[in-house]
Amino acid sequence: MSENMSLEERKVIYRARRGLKEIDVYFDPYVKNHYLVADEHEKALFAELVEQEDPDLLDWFMEVIEPPRTELKDLIVKLKHYVHG
Repeated sequence: MSENMSLEERKVIYRARRGLKEIDVYFDPYVKNHYLVADEHEKALFAELVEQEDPDLLDWFMEVIEPPRTELKDLIVKLKHYVHG
């Protein structure tokens, strides 16, 4: 990680560590390879995503229910694409 990260970026990266394998499999590669080079809009969406509760995230990633906003769904699809291709 870069030493030039903002405090907000550091907080988001810290919050992205869930300890729940089903979520970490998506969050970890994104944080390591894409988050710091993402545009501000995507960083804000990811920050919003990591603030959600684990049960909601699991439901969204497993496609049990859809996130409340289309933008979050689109980001989840992107994160899944990074892992599964």
